[in-house]
Amino acid sequence: MRKQVVSLAIVLAIAIIVSPSKAWPEALRLHVAVDGNDAWSGKLPEPQDADGPFRTVSRARDEVRKIKKTAGLPPGGIVVEVHGGDYFLASPLDLTADDSGEKGSPIVYRAAKGETVRLIGGVEVKNFSHVTDTAVLARMDPAARGKVVQADLKAAGVRDLGVVVEFAKPHDVDVHWAENRLEVFFQNRPMTLARWPNEGFVRIVDVLRGQPHNIHGIPGDKVGRFTYEGDRPSRWTGEKDIWLHGYWFWDWADQRQPVESIDTAKRVISIKPPYHSYGYRKGQWYYALNLLSELDSPGEWYLDRPSGILYFWPPAPLDQGKTLVSVLPSIVTIKGASHVTIERLGMEACRGTAVAAKDADDVHLLACDICNVGAWGAAISGRDSSVEGCQIANCGDGGIKLEGGERKTLTRGNLVADDNWIHDYGRWTRMYSPGVSLHGVGNRASHNLIHRAPHIAIFFAGNDHTIEHNEIHHVCFESNDAGAIYAGRDWSMRGNTVRRNFLHHITGFRDRGCVGVYLDDQFSSADIADNVFYKVSQAAFLGGGRDCTIVNNLFVDCEPALHIDARGLNWCAPELPRMRASLEAMPYRSPLWTGRYPKLPPILGDQPMAPKGNLIARNVCVGGRWDQGRDSIEEQARPFLAFKDNLVGQDPGFVADPRTHWKTTSLASRAQLFRLKDDSPAYKLGFKPIPVEQIGLRAGPHRTAVNRASQPSD
Repeated sequence: MRKQVVSLAIVLAIAIIVSPSKAWPEALRLHVAVDGNDAWSGKLPEPQDADGPFRTVSRARDEVRKIKKTAGLPPGGIVVEVHGGDYFLASPLDLTADDSGEKGSPIVYRAAKGETVRLIGGVEVKNFSHVTDTAVLARMDPAARGKVVQADLKAAGVRDLGVVVEFAKPHDVDVHWAENRLEVFFQNRPMTLARWPNEGFVRIVDVLRGQPHNIHGIPGDKVGRFTYEGDRPSRWTGEKDIWLHGYWFWDWADQRQPVESIDTAKRVISIKPPYHSYGYRKGQWYYALNLLSELDSPGEWYLDRPSGILYFWPPAPLDQGKTLVSVLPSIVTIKGASHVTIERLGMEACRGTAVAAKDADDVHLLACDICNVGAWGAAISGRDSSVEGCQIANCGDGGIKLEGGERKTLTRGNLVADDNWIHDYGRWTRMYSPGVSLHGVGNRASHNLIHRAPHIAIFFAGNDHTIEHNEIHHVCFESNDAGAIYAGRDWSMRGNTVRRNFLHHITGFRDRGCVGVYLDDQFSSADIADNVFYKVSQAAFLGGGRDCTIVNNLFVDCEPALHIDARGLNWCAPELPRMRASLEAMPYRSPLWTGRYPKLPPILGDQPMAPKGNLIARNVCVGGRWDQGRDSIEEQARPFLAFKDNLVGQDPGFVADPRTHWKTTSLASRAQLFRLKDDSPAYKLGFKPIPVEQIGLRAGPHRTAVNRASQPSD
C-alpha cells in the first residue's frame, strides 16, 4: 500500500504541473488505508517521508473537525479518500453538525477510484472447531453430525450476543430504531437461523376456542393456542427459546412469537402472550425457528446464548469465504449534518440501518454497495438529499426510507431515491418494509430496479410525491391483498403521481393475486399514467377513493387490469370519522391548500365516501381481463366512474409482441418490447407513446459497478 500511495502522489504532482489552471478550488485531501496509522498525518507520503494515511475513517473525521476548527473549511471542501480493503469498524462513523461542509465546499468520504472498500460492522469468526459435546450431538439431526462446526463468539470478541427477535416491535418504527439482532453471513450472503420446515410454511390445523372472534365475518380466535399435524415438534424437547413466524390471521400481517409450551400428546402449541393483535385462524401458515435440533441443512446456524457458542453448517468449506457476525448498530450515522457526500463505499454486517441520517441537509449517498444489514439500507430524514446509483440488497427491513417536507405548509423535502438496484430485502420485517418508502412532501423515487421481496416495492404517504421510471417485478411473493406500489387511508394526501413505471410478474403468494398500484381505503387524488403492466393481477386498484386518474397505461395479460370498488358506501363506511379527523388535521381550507387541491375543500358535503371523480381514459388492454369478474369493478362504483377512449381486447400492434419474445430478449431490453407501431389503433383514440426506453436503471455519473448483466433472470 505504501508503494501505491507514493506512486499516486508522484502522479498527482505531475498532473498538477502539466494541467491547465482551473476556475474552481481543489479540495483538501486526506487518506485512509488498511495499513495506515492513526498517528500519521493522513496525507500521501513523499518518497523520503515515513508518514502516510490514517488507519480508520473515524480518525479522518476527527482530522476534518480539527482542520475546520483551526484553519477553517478550505474553499473546495475536504475529501477523505479511503483506499481498498476491508475495514472492521470498532464503532459507527458518527457525523454531526460539526462534520458539515458548506454549499460548494462539501465534506466527501469516498473510495479511491478503482478500489473496493468494505466498511464492516461485524466481527470475522475464525475459531471454529468440530462439535465434540455428546449432549449437543445427541440433539442434532443425524445428517448434521460431523458437518456442523462451532465457535465461541465471546472468545472471538463478540460481547453483545443480541436477541433472537425484537418482540412487540412497533409497527410504524422510527427510521433509527436500534436493532439488536445478531446474524451470521458467509461468502457475502446471509445465513439462515435454524428452522423447520427449511422452506415455506406449515398450516394451523385448527384454533382452540379460547376467545372466539371474527373480522369481516371471518372466524378466528384471540388466544394463541392451536393444533398441528404430524409429530415434528416432538424433536424439540430440550429447546428453551423456540419461536414461530406466522401469518396468523391475514396474509399481510406476520409476526414472530415465542412458544410458551408444546403438548406433543394433544399436538397443541401455545404461544406466549401478548398474542397477535388480529388473532389466529385455521389454515394460516407458520414455521418454527431458533432450534438447534433443526440445524439440518447447509447454511443454517444456531446460537446458544448462555454459552456464547455458535453452531454453523457452512454451505462451502470455511476457507472459501469469510464468516461474519453482525455487531454494530449502524455503519454511518448522520445527525444534523449538511453538505456531506458518501461515495463508492461498501457497507455491511450491522444489526440495524447501514446509513441512518436525521435532519440531514444536502447529504448524498452515491454508488455505494450496501448489503447484509439487519434493518434498512439507508434512512434519511431532512431535505435536499439523495441516495443514487447504489446497490442495496439483503436487508432485514426495507431498502431506502426517505422522510422530508412539511405537510401543513406543503414545503417540499426534495429527497430522492434514484437509479438504485434494490433487491432481496424484508428478510426479517417481511411486511411493510418496502424497497423505497416516501413520507412527507415532494419526494421522488425514480429509475430504480426493485425485485425479489415478500411485500411492497414502493410505499408513499403524504403529498406531491413522484414515482417514475422504475422497474418492479417479483415482489409481494409472500403476501396477498398487497400492492407493489402502495398508499392508503387519507383524503388529504394529494398530488401524487405514479407514471412511466414498468411492473411485471406480480401475482401474490402462491399466485393467489395481489395488486400493481394499490390505492387503499379511500386514498384519493393520485395520477396513474403512462405505466406498463405485464402479468400483474389487479394492476390498477382504486379502493373506494376519488379524484384519481388511470390514463394512458398499457395492460398486457393482467388478471384483471382494473379493480375499482365502492367500499366507502358499504363495509368501509364506519371509517368516515377517522377519515374526517385525518382531513381536519390539515389546513385544507387555507388558500395554500385550496389553490393546490381545489377539489378537496368541498369533499365533506359531497358524498365523501363515494368513489367520485375518477377518470379511466386512453388505456390499452390486451390479453387478460379489463373490468370483468368479482375482483374487478364493483357495480355500485360504476355510476361514479368516467370511462373514455380505452382500447380493450383489440390487437394494439406491438413492434414485437412481448408475450412471444419475452424469454428470448435480454433483461435490459425487455421494456422495449412494449412499444407500439406507428399505425397502432390506440393512437387514434389519443393514446400517447410510453417512453419505455427511459424506464429502469441507467448509466449515469454515479452508477454503481453492479450492472443489469449480473442480475438473475427471475
